[in-house]
Amino acid sequence: MGIVNVTPDSFSDGGQYGDAARAIAHCEQLLAEGVDILDIGGESSRPGAQVLSVEEEWARVAPVLRAALSMGVPVSLDSWKPEVMARAMDLGVDILNDIQAFQSTEAMQLVSAHAGVGLCAMHMRGDSSTMQQLTDYVDVVAEVAEFLQFRAKALRDAGVAAARIVLDPGYGFAKTTPQNFDLLSRQAELLGLGYPLLVGWSRKRSLGDVTGRSVEQRLPASVAAAMLAMARGAAVLRVHDVAATVDAVKVFQAATQKREG
Repeated sequence: MGIVNVTPDSFSDGGQYGDAARAIAHCEQLLAEGVDILDIGGESSRPGAQVLSVEEEWARVAPVLRAALSMGVPVSLDSWKPEVMARAMDLGVDILNDIQAFQSTEAMQLVSAHAGVGLCAMHMRGDSSTMQQLTDYVDVVAEVAEFLQFRAKALRDAGVAAARIVLDPGYGFAKTTPQNFDLLSRQAELLGLGYPLLVGWSRKRSLGDVTGRSVEQRLPASVAAAMLAMARGAAVLRVHDVAATVDAVKVFQAATQKREG
């Protein structure tokens, strides 16, 4: 899953693809690099990020979504606002990626009424302004698993088919660096929930904490984290650097595929 931030303030590439033309060109570049899914978002979720109005967010993402939907790969909307989700589904978006795990009544009503769209539900606490103060866990893995199980059950109870649901442990969201790495080391425990896992380690601050590298220097660490997550059962890797990750995935698959004879 390739990240397309149509934002001026995302933590790693804020402003780089902040207008529609540059964001569409970035979609085309990621396609050439071998991306499987395009994940398009118009509002940063970094700590302290500004919350946009529905109209502001939609103005950013709408032209990019329209263009991406003609590129031949599934398109995901990265948004927690039901009004933006509804408009994107009217365009024909394939996946809704919600950092709030569809907890609002409006979001649940919306997704239960649309049988075709895929749903990614992520674990976090609070919002972008409060999440980094909400990191008090007894057992981060058990508590993340409990939350994700609860949200998946809520979606199923609302009539959402299990095959539409993907879960995200939310690396970097309301978690300290040690907690993120505890979660990665024990990530395989989340497979018992019975749903595919989507993970996003790309360029995260925890990688900078352990390597001492700035955001623009975190490619090797990002690829390493993605491969560790894949080895521990992740089905979808949400990344900025598609070409490098695609190469790493090919090597991983060559080394782990079952061989005949």
